[in-house]
Amino acid sequence: MHIPAYARATIRAALPTMPTSRQVGALECCLCAKPFGEELGPVPLGPTPTSGLFGCRPCLTRLVTLARRSRDARLVQDAERARTEGAVWEAKCERYLAGIERVREAAEAVTRIAAEGTVEPLRIAWLYVSLESAYAWAPENVPEPPPSIDADSTALQDERFRLGLEMISAREVVADRLAYHLINQAAPPEPEVCAELECPDDCSGQHDTDHIDCGPDAIFEDLAEHGVEIEGREDDGTRFSPAVPQETEATVSSEDLATVLTYCGIDADDTELVVSAAAVGLVAVAWRDGPLEEICETERGPGPGDLFAQGIDLYRRARAALLAARENGPEALLAFQAVAADVNLPWAGGSTFTLRGSGEPTEEFVQNVDDRVWYTSKIMRDQDWRTGVLQRATSAALTDVAHFGMPGWPAVVAAALDRLASLDRSEAPETLADLTAVEAALRDAPDRLGVDALDWILRRDLL
Repeated sequence: MHIPAYARATIRAALPTMPTSRQVGALECCLCAKPFGEELGPVPLGPTPTSGLFGCRPCLTRLVTLARRSRDARLVQDAERARTEGAVWEAKCERYLAGIERVREAAEAVTRIAAEGTVEPLRIAWLYVSLESAYAWAPENVPEPPPSIDADSTALQDERFRLGLEMISAREVVADRLAYHLINQAAPPEPEVCAELECPDDCSGQHDTDHIDCGPDAIFEDLAEHGVEIEGREDDGTRFSPAVPQETEATVSSEDLATVLTYCGIDADDTELVVSAAAVGLVAVAWRDGPLEEICETERGPGPGDLFAQGIDLYRRARAALLAARENGPEALLAFQAVAADVNLPWAGGSTFTLRGSGEPTEEFVQNVDDRVWYTSKIMRDQDWRTGVLQRATSAALTDVAHFGMPGWPAVVAAALDRLASLDRSEAPETLADLTAVEAALRDAPDRLGVDALDWILRRDLL
């Protein structure tokens, strides 16, 4: 006979505390004391099938039924209790959230009133004090979920978070209003500037200020007067545009850069090869990548042929500038910078495109060119020419290994010629008719083919 787990405790409670020898010997039922026979067989109750106590099937069936009814009654009671506790929990949560929301709305109102400036500062101060008091009371008596409730909702935390954000805004606006009020109250009258400010005739000469810019370092100097010393950063006089991401200032040794180039298949001791790769890297980071990409995506932006031809022309200028910098110093890179950042210059390969003619903003583009060239110059100046060249060559080796000027370019040209020979070129530009001349141009000076021919090639993904 199977005895379910929920009935074991009920059966255990019905067992006699001092069983008889007949009950232990499986001669009679330990529950009703009736002898076992052919019509009433023993059911072992443990601890083993052959030892311990034994009960009859009718008694055990009765106890199992009793246990089932008790279990079902408890389940019903538990369900009723859970529903009751759930309703109470939800009511507590609603009251708590309502209180939090009232304080949040109050903080929002204080923020608005303080920002409008129509209420006198003293009244703003009292509003702020009463708001802080309400905020201090708001988190009190946070309702705790009963054991029967699986409270996985984040509503309470979310509302407290929203209240915290609103309080931050209120404190900021109130602090700003009261700080300037104190400054204006302490400032002496200045009747001599009334004429400049076109004040009315009855002006007292007291002029309020609502914004003061003390610069980035005034706070540290003021704190020093109160005995608080905070070590400042060393100012090198440089200022960067926040719109342009800057490159890391970390110092990288030329040995490490040479290791990377060797790993990428470029002989770091081959100066001509390294300078060519550096020119590719300089054009990519200063001109091609960044703000120019957004201009290219616009309706009046340059086509693929325009971009490729101008990139080749700038590669030659960057290479010449890098070689000149070896003898004349980093200032030689300004020759490349002047051309790369010229927004009025028509692009190479017979293109009529100019950045100014695109109608797009070019300030970030020019700033990006200036910043990247400056950074390369800084490496050369702070470390040496070789490290600056290796740094730019490494960036190209990691991203543009198959670009014009890189060791992988001849293989790219060979694959392009094989595919070009199999294409129908009846409607292609005339400069693509002679494949031998095309191969020579692609290897040495692709921009000689012209923008139209390059555009035709690039739109078919030959390069």
